[in-house]
Amino acid sequence: MTFHGLTWDHPRGCNALIAAAERVNAGRSTPLIEWHIQPLEGFESAPIADLAARYDLLVLDHPHIGEAVAEDCLTPLNTLFSQGQCDEWAAGTIGPAFASYVWQGNSWALPLDVATQVMALRPKHVRPQTWEQIDRIATDGGVAQSLAGPHAILTLMSMVAGTGASVGAKRFLEPEQAAIMLQRMHRLYALRPKGSERLNPIGLLDAMASDTAISLIPLVFGYVNYTRPARGQLPVAFADSIRAATGAGGVLGGTGIAITTRATPTDSLLAHLVELMSADTQCRFIPRHDGQPSARAAWTDAQVNDAWGGFYAATRDTAETALLRPRFDGYVAFQTAAAAVVRDALDTREDVQKTLQKIETLWSDAHAPARPS
Repeated sequence: MTFHGLTWDHPRGCNALIAAAERVNAGRSTPLIEWHIQPLEGFESAPIADLAARYDLLVLDHPHIGEAVAEDCLTPLNTLFSQGQCDEWAAGTIGPAFASYVWQGNSWALPLDVATQVMALRPKHVRPQTWEQIDRIATDGGVAQSLAGPHAILTLMSMVAGTGASVGAKRFLEPEQAAIMLQRMHRLYALRPKGSERLNPIGLLDAMASDTAISLIPLVFGYVNYTRPARGQLPVAFADSIRAATGAGGVLGGTGIAITTRATPTDSLLAHLVELMSADTQCRFIPRHDGQPSARAAWTDAQVNDAWGGFYAATRDTAETALLRPRFDGYVAFQTAAAAVVRDALDTREDVQKTLQKIETLWSDAHAPARPS
């Protein structure tokens, strides 16, 4: 029996999974697992139930968990693995990565990959320690924000959470800090490298690796691959996001592997997933194949850091304190709509209070009684 999985088409999202599949399939008359790939935007636009109906395993982000559970299309992993095994994974995973896939008392995915919104900059660039320093740097040009797709609202969330203010409570954003940070986004937007507002994180980092128009991105999902650029490209360095002592790190991203209800997992498949989460795979195999592991042991491993420009050591604090996004059914739609509100506000120079009120209205509507919480 061959299981079919769906992942995303960046080296970080597919190379390690495909290589691991080749390893486990070797010598078998029938492959155990085959991975299919699609653009990252495909996961943001396709209903999770449609994907789950076509694939046995899905690589997905934690905000989709509430929708997937509401659609009853995933199998709880704690019914397939022992509690002791789940506890071991939870203890060994960096930051809230394992917890991000726990919802309504069950674990719905294994955190294979961890990313957070961190700072991207030129290797010799002095790392700004405060937002006021970034404001000053931006006057000379080269400072871009991650605004495409859902990232406009994620950037605002990270900025607010970094101050220690609440995000995702009864009010979505704490009003005073949200106003300060949204006003800062307006200032940075006015000074942005033209066209940068249309680029997703991969596009922004591709641009940094290709030319010098963008020299600093205060908050963007980290991609370890850019620390070792291809020939003719420029290296990108990464650093922790700016946060107060009581603040959260940048928004948590990364992906987990879920088993859909269409699959009947075999012992061989479960053993393969256990192997993907093992210390050797996380600390050696995944980094060698362009992946970004979830195990804390990999993030603190000297060999891994030496091979990848110190990426993990430089961003570990952010990963340990990363902001966990809501996961209720309806959150992803809210995130999409709120991001559009922020982008439109920046483009039209809308009054900050008016923008924040729109976001709060969307948040309230997302929690309307008709929606399960």
